[in-house]
Amino acid sequence: MLPIASAGFHVIAPDRRGHGRTSGWDVSFDDDLDPFGMLNQVRDMLALVSAFGYKSVASAIGHDHGSPIAAWCSVVRPDVFRSVVMMSAPFAGPPALPFDTANVAPADATAAEDHIYEELAALNPPRKYYMKYYATREANDNMWHAPQGVHAFLRAYYHMKSGDWKQNTPFPLKARTASEWAKLPRYYVMDLDKGMAETVAPEMPSAAAIAACKWLPDDELKVYSTEYGRTGFQGGLEGYRLRWISKYAAELQVFSRRTIDVPSLFIAGKSDWGAYQSPGDLEKMQNTACTRMLGAHFVDGAGHWVQQEQPEAVSQLLVQFLHDKAHRGNRP
Repeated sequence: MLPIASAGFHVIAPDRRGHGRTSGWDVSFDDDLDPFGMLNQVRDMLALVSAFGYKSVASAIGHDHGSPIAAWCSVVRPDVFRSVVMMSAPFAGPPALPFDTANVAPADATAAEDHIYEELAALNPPRKYYMKYYATREANDNMWHAPQGVHAFLRAYYHMKSGDWKQNTPFPLKARTASEWAKLPRYYVMDLDKGMAETVAPEMPSAAAIAACKWLPDDELKVYSTEYGRTGFQGGLEGYRLRWISKYAAELQVFSRRTIDVPSLFIAGKSDWGAYQSPGDLEKMQNTACTRMLGAHFVDGAGHWVQQEQPEAVSQLLVQFLHDKAHRGNRP
C-alpha cells in the first residue's frame, strides 16, 4: 500500500465479504448464499468507493478471490473502476449464453455433462479438485480444527503454495482432463481420502525455514491464524460453493460476451500454478476477455502469494501500470 500511496494514490484495502471482521450476515453451511453472490460483492466495492466520497477510482486490484471481484467491477461499472489488475487468477470472461441454437433440437443444444470429478475419483490414487472440496460441509471443520492447529496449518499451506516450495514448477496444461489435472500439486488436486489439513501437513517447513521467511514472519502469520481461529473459514469458503449452483452463473449471463474495455494488467508469481489450473483461461483473458491488456507479468522468486513474496517487484509493476494508464488516457 505504501509505495502506491507514495506515488500519489489513495489506497484502500478492504476485506472481501466473509473474511476478517466483515459483518452483516450469518456464516454457516446452511445459511443463504445470496449475500456472497458476485454482483453483491461488486456492490460492496461500489458502496465503499461512494462511502469514501469518490465517483470513480484509478483501478480495482485483486489477488486470488479478489481477482474476479476486481474483474467484475470493471465489467459492470467501467465508469467507476477505470482500470483493473488481476493477480494469480485469470479472468476468462462472463459465462456464455448458448449461441446460434434457435434451430437446433433442445437435446443437441444442451451442454455436455461434466464428468471430470468422477474421472478424478477413478484415478490411481483417487483424487479430487480442491474447489469442489472447499464447497463441502466438512472443509471448514477440517481446517478450523486441524490436528496441527490453525497456525501450523496456515504455515504449511502458505509454504506449499509459495516459491519456497521447490516442487512448484508450473507449466500450461494441455486440456481440462483428469489426467492433465493430476499433474497439479496435491493442494490443487488432492487425494480423495484427505482434507486440506492432512494434505499440507507433510510439507510443514522447518523451524529454521520459518525463522528465515522474510515475506511472512511468524508474528504476521499470527494475525491470520488468530482471526481464522476466531471465525473459522466458512465465510471465505462460501464463494467456492457458488460455483456449483446454477442460479449464480445464470445471473451473470446478462453480461455474456461483454469484455473488459478499461486498461488491464495481470500479475502472477513464476512459481504459481494459479494461472494454469484452468487450461485456456490465461489465453482467453489476454485475447478475448480484455480488449486493452497492457501486460501479463510472471514475477521471479514468487509463488501464489506474489504481492507478499515479492512486494517491491509487484509495487513497481502496479505504479508503472497506473502511470502508463494515465499517460495513455482514453486511447484504445
